[in-house]
Amino acid sequence: MARVRKNSKDALDEKIEKADADVIATKKKHDDATANLKQLLNKRDAIRKEELIAAVEKSGRSYEEILAFLNTDSAKAE
Repeated sequence: MARVRKNSKDALDEKIEKADADVIATKKKHDDATANLKQLLNKRDAIRKEELIAAVEKSGRSYEEILAFLNTDSAKAE
């Protein structure tokens, strides 16, 4: 049985549809990966904040002393 050859317009339309489907699938994977990264970064930031608060409480320094230290230290770095 002879195969009927698709005309170039039909072949091009099929390639466009496949490329569009590939873009949609890639975008979904990107969006999922981005959401996962954001969630992980938020968890890391929460842990860091807890560690920082614990260190401040353990230090025995006053709020003013800690702010003065942070402000003078950042001024030297600039």
